Amino acid sequence: MEKAVLNRNLSSAKKSKNDEYYTQLADIERELKYYKHHFKGKVVYCNCDDPRISNFFHYFSYNFKKLGLKKLITTCYKSINPELFSRHDSERAIYLEYDGDKNGNNVPDIEEIGIVNLKSDGDFRSKESIELLKQADIVVTNPPFSLFREYVAQLMEYDKKFLIIGNVNAISYKECFKFIKENKMWLGYNCIRHFQQPDGSMFETARTYWYTNLDIAKRHEDIILYKTYYGNEDEYPEYDNYNAINVDKTSSIPIDYDGAMGVPITFMEKYNPDQFEIISSNDIRKTEDVPFKEHGLVKDKEGSINGKPTYVRVIIRKRK
Repeated sequence: MEKAVLNRNLSSAKKSKNDEYYTQLADIERELKYYKHHFKGKVVYCNCDDPRISNFFHYFSYNFKKLGLKKLITTCYKSINPELFSRHDSERAIYLEYDGDKNGNNVPDIEEIGIVNLKSDGDFRSKESIELLKQADIVVTNPPFSLFREYVAQLMEYDKKFLIIGNVNAISYKECFKFIKENKMWLGYNCIRHFQQPDGSMFETARTYWYTNLDIAKRHEDIILYKTYYGNEDEYPEYDNYNAINVDKTSSIPIDYDGAMGVPITFMEKYNPDQFEIISSNDIRKTEDVPFKEHGLVKDKEGSINGKPTYVRVIIRKRK
């Protein structure tokens, strides 16, 4: 029941295009500690943000020297006042540039931060924002959930390294899953459950992940398998339309089965591409009458077992 309520919160927010979620500093620190070696000498771009108030700006400006950054750029959508949350009441926006401490107090003082008015609204798709994106080595932010597909597509188009936040359902978006399948994007270390909203209240979600293409140690850790398929076949029924068995939990992946398996999308939290490969459900259809699925997942009515639909499943197979 609790999970259903949280998912409804997320769905309602998406439908209403309520994208005003602010990431807590503790969540940023908890994740970023694993990536410090990636940032030396790099230009970091935090777009879709509220400069000065943004915890992303806070984290990178106060850790500028420790991380060895070259420059920090932060843009804000339709907010001309750097001291306020964005209220979307202006057709102009600002961006901030910070290239390190100048007076030796190790604090990003206002006189050390360049504040520039943008000509447009600061939308990440605007020409001005794209020009700033081109300067960046790594993009780190919490983009609008309702525009996540477009946001990821832009990062891929401009071949940028990134560490961004998106909801759990993004894994199954056909526009995003193809990048996951091709090992161009994967999940970070942690999931986030709470965000702050402009009025100061907290918003709770089911699961929200860090998505990245920065290599991390976690991605190369094997999942320890201990369950067996043979002798327990009843626990692993086959799909009606696909030549694959269903596995309800990542911890239940059998150690002695080499064929195709459908696993929950939360499997991606522990996915090691050296241990498993992701394959397309289109390649294991039992007949040509089963519809071709662009996303390559097991979902909808075609992903049934004994006539009963299952949750979305990623199809994997152990590497030899």
